[in-house]
Amino acid sequence: MESRVDCTKSHLPDDCLLAIFSKLQNATDRNAFGLTCRRWFEIQNLSRRSLVFHYDYNPKVYQAYTQYLPRLLARFPFLHSMSLAGCTELADSALEPLRNFSSTLRSFSLYCCFGVTDRGLTLVSQSCPNLVSVTLHRCNITDSGLENLAYSCRGLKNVNLTYCLQISDRGIGALIRACPVIRAVMISYCLGINGTGFKGCSSNLTYLEADSCMLSLHGLSEALSGGGLEYLNVSNLRNWVGPDGLHVIGFGFAARLRFLNLRMCRFVGDSSAAKIAEGCPLLEEWSLALCHEVRFAGWLAIGLNCNKLRLLDVSRCRNLCDRGLQALRDGCDRLEVLHTSGCAKVTSTGLEIFKIMRYNVAIRMDECVSFGPRLDDLFMQW
Repeated sequence: MESRVDCTKSHLPDDCLLAIFSKLQNATDRNAFGLTCRRWFEIQNLSRRSLVFHYDYNPKVYQAYTQYLPRLLARFPFLHSMSLAGCTELADSALEPLRNFSSTLRSFSLYCCFGVTDRGLTLVSQSCPNLVSVTLHRCNITDSGLENLAYSCRGLKNVNLTYCLQISDRGIGALIRACPVIRAVMISYCLGINGTGFKGCSSNLTYLEADSCMLSLHGLSEALSGGGLEYLNVSNLRNWVGPDGLHVIGFGFAARLRFLNLRMCRFVGDSSAAKIAEGCPLLEEWSLALCHEVRFAGWLAIGLNCNKLRLLDVSRCRNLCDRGLQALRDGCDRLEVLHTSGCAKVTSTGLEIFKIMRYNVAIRMDECVSFGPRLDDLFMQW
């Protein structure tokens, strides 16, 4: 048996061994593969495509990560994705080993790497020009770093900038101009962005997460102008000037919209609700939680026009009453889930009639927690 194994090791070329390793589905088998001999161990290393540093609240662990990073990069030269998420004390200098790394990296996460600045991001940009997905949540970067990233990695599709408080429309503008295939941008809690940087965005931009942002009416219009958005989250818009105003979403540029989150946009009224319902016929999920100004006319328009709506969140809407609930009941033919938590004007009788008439609709007495596609799934696609 020993001689037969030796013969196999001696004569099978690397491409055959790589093919064999790729067929192994069980993690135990894949780990055991490299224990056979040094050559098979090298094949295992060459086949590795993902490297993830797991969360640990011990700073010494992250110091060890930094120490071993050069060795790991040398050991796994053909990585497609890498995550340093949670390395809160990671310094820019720790990213220096990337200079000697191959350009195969497509997805890179610096989630909660507070110590990473423009210098570190520039190192990443120059070393990994083929990046497609980048997560920079809470990184200490500015527009300059984002510009370097955009002009070095023109194939970027997904960028997470949530809580990057020093980013403004200047950086967003560079991203839009330099990366024509950009499809997903997350700017939640970026209080320096009003949306004008999205001017000239293409129809490839399909996903915009802008929770608790400072978008203006003009900025929102620019973000919609590409005509490709399928997911839009502008919940808890801050510093919005004037009543209502979100009717711009229904003017035609958002005709492809499937997921819309307007939670806590308390200024949204009947005019906006009606215009969105008419101008966004493909809507599947819509959150109007805490939108207190939507009244019967708005609910009626939603019932009449939202024929593909599967999920609707009306939690804590002060002006949803039995009459408005009836309008939703008589329309929205494909509705599957209705969240009605805290709707004080909806009586138990009105709710029971809805359940009887629309027995196939699940009534949830809570707010919608999971909304739209999962971000993890989106950022792992390239």
